[in-house]
Amino acid sequence: MTFDQVIPEFGEWLFGGFVLSLVRISILIASGVLIGFLVSSARRGPVEGFYSVAKLIASSVVDFVNWSVPRTIAMAMLAVQEAIRRRVLIAFVVFVVIILFAGWYLDVESDNPARLYLSFVLTASNYLVVLLALFLSTFSLPTDIKNRTIYTVVTKPVRAWEIVLGRILGFVTVGTMLLVPMAIVSYFFVQRGLDHDHAVEEVAAAAVGEVTHEGETTYDGHHRHTFKMFDDGTGETDVVMSHWHQVTKTDDGYEFGPPIGLLQARVPVFGKLRFKDRAGADTDTGINVGHEWAYRSYIEGGTLAAAIWTFNDVTPERYPDGFDLEMNLRVFRTYKGDMEKGILGSIVLRNPDPSAKVRRSEAINFTAKEFVSDKQTIPSSIRIVDNEDGSVRDGNLFDLVNDEGQLEVWVQCGERSQYYGMAERDVYILDRDASFVANLAKGYVGIWLQMVMVTSFGVMFSTFLSGAVAMMATLSSIVVGYFSNFIFEVATGTQEGGGPIESLIRIVTQQNVSVDLEIGKAPMTIVEGFDTVFMTFMQAMTGMLPDYGKFTTTQYVAYGYNIDGSLMSIQLLTAFCYVFVVSLISYYLLKTREIAA
Repeated sequence: MTFDQVIPEFGEWLFGGFVLSLVRISILIASGVLIGFLVSSARRGPVEGFYSVAKLIASSVVDFVNWSVPRTIAMAMLAVQEAIRRRVLIAFVVFVVIILFAGWYLDVESDNPARLYLSFVLTASNYLVVLLALFLSTFSLPTDIKNRTIYTVVTKPVRAWEIVLGRILGFVTVGTMLLVPMAIVSYFFVQRGLDHDHAVEEVAAAAVGEVTHEGETTYDGHHRHTFKMFDDGTGETDVVMSHWHQVTKTDDGYEFGPPIGLLQARVPVFGKLRFKDRAGADTDTGINVGHEWAYRSYIEGGTLAAAIWTFNDVTPERYPDGFDLEMNLRVFRTYKGDMEKGILGSIVLRNPDPSAKVRRSEAINFTAKEFVSDKQTIPSSIRIVDNEDGSVRDGNLFDLVNDEGQLEVWVQCGERSQYYGMAERDVYILDRDASFVANLAKGYVGIWLQMVMVTSFGVMFSTFLSGAVAMMATLSSIVVGYFSNFIFEVATGTQEGGGPIESLIRIVTQQNVSVDLEIGKAPMTIVEGFDTVFMTFMQAMTGMLPDYGKFTTTQYVAYGYNIDGSLMSIQLLTAFCYVFVVSLISYYLLKTREIAA
């Protein structure tokens, strides 16, 4: 997994993008009032239109002031009872059935089975809960209005705000009642599916350093390990299928512990990136090798070019035994060479303080691994280079840390005419692992937030549309939300192929997106005009609807990375704002609708 999107700190986001969102919400509210006035003026005249809008705003203030929590809870309980009568619990039964038969179809010989299992259970839970919220929220109000059962509610002292909020809370409660058991079942399914044990197939004495015995395990769980035993009676296996086992010598033989490295929540600590060019001078970015996506810069091999990360808070208290440095580098080859052999490089740890007695460590050589995370262990005891005579001696990692707790990590490519590519978040220090159970729960919180927003939009559309139409409108908002980045790229011209009209013509005429559309100048102008109008509308819709992809944290959990607290805070506040605004819109739509005379 690569961290291609920079997640801002919650404070930076709150006083940056969030303030801009509040401005957009204010403009949206003002536009709603203006549209209401224009519609009312067209029907009754400007004076009566102004009076109607003012009366609606005044009555809404009264509704909000006299909002009754018990009545809202009663509406929520009514929605829960209605959902149960519709047998929504069958969604949980479907999930359990999927889990029961999943073992037949999942690739049990995968190189990373935990990633496969976690991706499956999280994706299945996400789809089922979102679809459940879609059907529950869109058909409830239209059915009550059609059957006139809504009359028994509106004729009592129940306000429109309480009806809307009660429906949302009720359906969210039902979704939560289903999602929590899904999360629990998913955890035990993953835990049980990955749990396995080994026995000793063969073992032989060895005398290599501290190693006393070497052996091989039995073939269990579609794999086997080799292991080494040390003179203190403990040992460890090699890493196979992304995990290893601790081994203990007992009176009866050897005991293998549970798999380690499958279910984890690694905490990456990121630094600030800067570059040196081929002459060793400071530069803002590296070399552009011609890739359209300029997210990563490249450094030239066999020169003084380097990528330098500066990490803060590197202290003995935080990393008493050193740390693991994880890298996700890219390689650009100007000639093929030996494709089975990687490109050599080096890591040097440096003290940012130019007046320090010890400035750098001995170079740590490595071979770049593409498309996989390469972990380099940096121990607390390292070899350092003496400033005075250039001799190499044993030293301590924290001799290279300045008084502010900063440490520089220099990465260089060692082969001429080859290039390393990197971005700021491609190299990071791994802190102590967080709780996997808590991380899995945070992954399900992201699914829960999606369910809450889908429910809110479903209730909003159901206040003025029939059930089927409300369902299609809500489904469209979900699709636009999940593919918002693609729509934005098409609208801005980043994505080749033009808008929907041009794409349709290319499909029918079988013309490639990389060539100009050959239909004539005048028809092309008309097509581009229609596409511009349509994509402007779609871009506006994309800006107003939630980007559901930003609430999906399946990759974090499946790849074993901790979901950052800033990301969780941003998701929670963003979802709350959407639910609040959509609830207000739902209230005014329901209040202005003539349900009963």
